[in-house]
Amino acid sequence: MSLILEEVIFDAIMILRPERHVDHRGYFEETYRADVCLRYGIPTDFVQDNHSRSEYGVLRGMHFQNDQPMGKMLRVVRGQIQLVDVDIRKGSSTYGNHVSIDVSETNGRVVWIPPGFANGFAVLSDVADVSYKCTALYNPSGEGAINALDPALGIRWLIDAPIISEKDRNAKKL
Repeated sequence: MSLILEEVIFDAIMILRPERHVDHRGYFEETYRADVCLRYGIPTDFVQDNHSRSEYGVLRGMHFQNDQPMGKMLRVVRGQIQLVDVDIRKGSSTYGNHVSIDVSETNGRVVWIPPGFANGFAVLSDVADVSYKCTALYNPSGEGAINALDPALGIRWLIDAPIISEKDRNAKKL
């Protein structure tokens, strides 16, 4: 199988690992296959692809979208990040809990983050290129954010002096 299911977290977030075929030229891997995703219960109706580039110490998040809830299939094309997802599903037994996942070009992980989670990441390498497929179009009036530095979340970020946008710095607490 081209994508191997490595772990399921909160009965929702899935960490997948592509089979990497290595030879003297480098490597090849399939990072997305609709048939495999459907087998795992991941939707395949992606409508938007996003790509962000950030430097070491940048902290993006914690973002979510309520109006047209958005699922994301995320991977790192270059570099390394600490991906953090917070369960914001009302009535969930894990509401407010978070998971921290190491995602890098080296480990090749692809992470499915369904609607109902706020996510963000910290860049641990000099530069990181993050690519993600989305199940809904970006809707500025339906977006939300939680302050990634909210002590109530208990997130142990792996960077000392986070570089945060004004918008993320002013986000509400959980």
